[in-house]
Amino acid sequence: QVQLVESGGGLVQAGGSLRLSCAASRTIFSFNNMGWYRQAPGKQRELVTTISREGSTNYADSVKGRFTISRDNAKNTVYLQMNSLKPEDTAVYYCNANSWPSNYWGQGTQVTVSS
Repeated sequence: QVQLVESGGGLVQAGGSLRLSCAASRTIFSFNNMGWYRQAPGKQRELVTTISREGSTNYADSVKGRFTISRDNAKNTVYLQMNSLKPEDTAVYYCNANSWPSNYWGQGTQVTVSS
């Protein structure tokens, strides 16, 4: 039983910032990769960013320079710092953890950016 719990979503004005948290029920070193995905209304779920066990990161082009993924290993928590938010960032954000053959998802947290 692996639990991922997201928090930190909410309503923010365009240009503002939010920090999302993903708390895992066991050490995040159990996973090869962790990351964030998002799903906007009427669209498919898309990758936002990932961080590997070694600390390498990848970002979708749409969020490069604005979003930063980080982690606190002692707290078993991964963060997503979101700056310069745009209305098109509005979506449900999901935490993901994977290490073959396992793949886990959080319940999602809503981020709404007003213009």
